[in-house]
Amino acid sequence: MGNSWRIKSLDSILRTAEKKSLHRTLGAFQLTLLGIGAVIGTGIFVLTAEAAQKAGPGLMLSLILAGTVCGLAALCYSELASMVPVAGSAYTYTYAVMGEVLAWMVGWALVLEYALGASAVCVGWANHVVPLINAMHIGSYHLHIPDILSNADGLRAKFAMATGTPATPELMRAAQIGGYINLPAVFIGIIVTLLLIKGTTESATVNAMLVLVKLAALGVFIILTVPLIQSSNFTPFMPNGIGDPVTGQGVIGAAASIFFAYVGFDAVSTAAEETVNPQRNVPIGLIASLLICTLIYMLVAAGAIGTIGGQPVMSSTGQFIPPGSAEMAGRCALITAAHQPKPLVCSDEALVYVLQSIHWPIVGRWVGLAAVIALPSVILMMIYGQTRVAFVMARDGLLPSALAKVHPKFRTPHVVTAITGVFVCVTASVLTVGFLADLSNAGTLFAFAMVAIAVPVLRRRAPDIKRSFKTPLIWLVAPLAVLGCAVLLYGLNADAKWVLVIWGAIGLVIYFAYSRRRSYVGRGLEEAPAD
Repeated sequence: MGNSWRIKSLDSILRTAEKKSLHRTLGAFQLTLLGIGAVIGTGIFVLTAEAAQKAGPGLMLSLILAGTVCGLAALCYSELASMVPVAGSAYTYTYAVMGEVLAWMVGWALVLEYALGASAVCVGWANHVVPLINAMHIGSYHLHIPDILSNADGLRAKFAMATGTPATPELMRAAQIGGYINLPAVFIGIIVTLLLIKGTTESATVNAMLVLVKLAALGVFIILTVPLIQSSNFTPFMPNGIGDPVTGQGVIGAAASIFFAYVGFDAVSTAAEETVNPQRNVPIGLIASLLICTLIYMLVAAGAIGTIGGQPVMSSTGQFIPPGSAEMAGRCALITAAHQPKPLVCSDEALVYVLQSIHWPIVGRWVGLAAVIALPSVILMMIYGQTRVAFVMARDGLLPSALAKVHPKFRTPHVVTAITGVFVCVTASVLTVGFLADLSNAGTLFAFAMVAIAVPVLRRRAPDIKRSFKTPLIWLVAPLAVLGCAVLLYGLNADAKWVLVIWGAIGLVIYFAYSRRRSYVGRGLEEAPAD
């Protein structure tokens, strides 16, 4: 490929990891729990309603499609993670196979994925904690978080109309009743950031407890809803068709959104450098967590749609309304004001609403409480993954060396963790969970495609390297993974695709203006200089 591609050898990657390494404390069981904790969360507790607005009952097909693409990507991740057990995930793998420019672009995309993903889950957490607080009483005093401080629907509606969007009844309603900032989302972002600065061992221990809470809540939901499923609620099955590359509606569009619910598994591979015996434990953690999560997702989605229905709502003119938009908030408010039954797609806490609708309100609130307790584990793993990718990019000289500093007491990359936390809090304060998830997915799909390409290339280039896990049928699995990522990227709405293009362009400017000259590989340094 020539020197201009600046491929970093696997030997150099492993030597660098040993020279400036993170502490190895995680085993296979802990990795599986970390994987489940990272995967199960926003997708089921929050994005069920968002995806149902796009696909209706066709969400069941969307889950299968998204899970299949993630399964193919997981097989590719497992081989590379067992070969290259260092922090950095898809960035590190691309550096070893396709060179520095593409590695930078993958790392830059992962920064977008993890940071915006964490923001999305912060908003999902806020959507569950606000109703709980508003239902509480201390003596005669009724607790209440006003809309102006718990969402930014009004701000986004007024901005849309100020920039030329027609003032539809939905937008005008959202501008009247919506808020300006989501303070609860900011609050949880700060708490999780501080926890991660404290240390990953403590974070993993907390996460293990939260996973059990989450699984218990979902188990109760499945037991109460599955027996009540009615086949009539699945008709029409695909009201918005297969897919639309502009609006993001349809089965493929919902798969592209719900894909966010699966992608936490790759955060397990970013923990490879902190894993005991990664050649064995990382593949186990990846595949086991994905299989468990897929089964749970299918049961929960069937229970939610099968009991109360999941048909999308349309605008007053019969047009599709993007989930999470200011128009959607206004339309749902108009439905409520007309004293009509609230559709599933209008709920910010879908599972809680389903249980309330089938006359289990107390259990519903307990499920909401479980989400409040457990969703921080997903935020934790998203910020964790982002900081580890940035840590390795800084260790390679592509980002400022200050980002690779490790705290002398906690042994964590505290500088990049704090910076990430600030970004997460700012974006979570004004954007919606669905929009943030779609933006995050755009970066994710690009990174996954690069990983799928890297596996067969590395098989040819370095056939003798030890592989404790080999992807089966690689010449079929890898192309299918790339194709699947391309199909889901096609299904995202136009805004998400444009954000990926603009983010990538900014990344290229930074690379050629700053990173290329400071790259250790480009300067002929095989390893990072000692501190």
